[in-house]
Amino acid sequence: MATTCVKRALKYRFYPTDVQAAELSRTFGCVRKVYNLALAARTEAWARQERVNYNQTSAMLTEWKKTEELAYLNDVSSVPLQQCLRHLQTAFTNFFGKRAKYPRFKSRKKSRRSAEYTTSGFRFREGKLTLAKMTEPLDIVWSRPLPPGATPSTVTVSQDAAGRWFVSMLCDDPGVKPLPAADTAIGVDVGLDHLLTLSTGEKITNPRHERRDRARLAKAQRELSRKAKGSNNRAKARRKVAKVHARIADRRRDHLHKLTTRLVRENQTLVIEDLTVRTMVRNRSLARAISDAAWAQFRSLLEYKAAWYGREVIAVDRFFPSSRLCSGCGALQDKMPLHVRTWTCGSCGTTHDRDVNAAKNLLAAGLAVTVCGAGVRPQRSTPGGQSATKQKPSQRKP
Repeated sequence: MATTCVKRALKYRFYPTDVQAAELSRTFGCVRKVYNLALAARTEAWARQERVNYNQTSAMLTEWKKTEELAYLNDVSSVPLQQCLRHLQTAFTNFFGKRAKYPRFKSRKKSRRSAEYTTSGFRFREGKLTLAKMTEPLDIVWSRPLPPGATPSTVTVSQDAAGRWFVSMLCDDPGVKPLPAADTAIGVDVGLDHLLTLSTGEKITNPRHERRDRARLAKAQRELSRKAKGSNNRAKARRKVAKVHARIADRRRDHLHKLTTRLVRENQTLVIEDLTVRTMVRNRSLARAISDAAWAQFRSLLEYKAAWYGREVIAVDRFFPSSRLCSGCGALQDKMPLHVRTWTCGSCGTTHDRDVNAAKNLLAAGLAVTVCGAGVRPQRSTPGGQSATKQKPSQRKP
């Protein structure tokens, strides 16, 4: 069976010179300006019941560069400016396809600072990356090598709120191939006391990264609140807060990457619960803990790694009573408050650990619907549609 080569984006940190930092900052500003101008033009045309596509906005960009007011757009590379117009076209395509909301204007203070370069906007030779309008290569910290023989097709430069610079290189990775088939399947129940509980009985501790740095974060936020708005001291204090948030996010992401990689390598089928995290964080008592656990990020990482390595992820309906169902005899309990962590089945007398029992029930429910082809992707792409546990094999007459 032929396998397609996986496109993979590898992200590295780099340290620009003062000249390079100034050039990139100008580029970020121009990208934001062009995006907002094009969005305003398309919005006005939409009000007149007219359609404006990428080619027309590209022609507008050429005219904008000729004006005295926007002549500074000629000082930066044209490649990121064209790319932001393509991104806007994609945003409108998703909007008209009812996959996203209407595009929003980019903010100087809140929006992500980034610029995307295609092959005509950079040079990559002998492990050195040089961007357009620059004479020196970027000082990249190669934390890991690029795939053997790989050449970047797209380069994205960005700066986060903490002031750190990153470059992301998109290239083909021939090393990502389906793993040998395994005969193991596992049910995964997410939680707060324990981040994950597996149907094998293993419990993975919740590291609670945000709680560990909560005192440091609170101190930085108090200092920020005392600074005058618009002052340089407030900008410095804001960066300190951003650095604490970045530290928390980096540690959380690293832990989830290691965890999901291990689960995908060891198991052929993984059954999870289709949780609506966006709705669950509305609970004021648990919102902070749920956000720190990053259940949605865990699921996202598990999905694409399973697709890479030939594994299967099954999502069971969120209303499936996994905690109240006895995994031994199938008896259903009437109530199961959150404070009940162990319980004894009244029918068979088996004593259950709440989370382990839920993971076992998820595994059984997931394996029961594999014949339907129900998985994670259809459940997300059709909200409110038929869930995995509600699907049944079609009954065909002989």
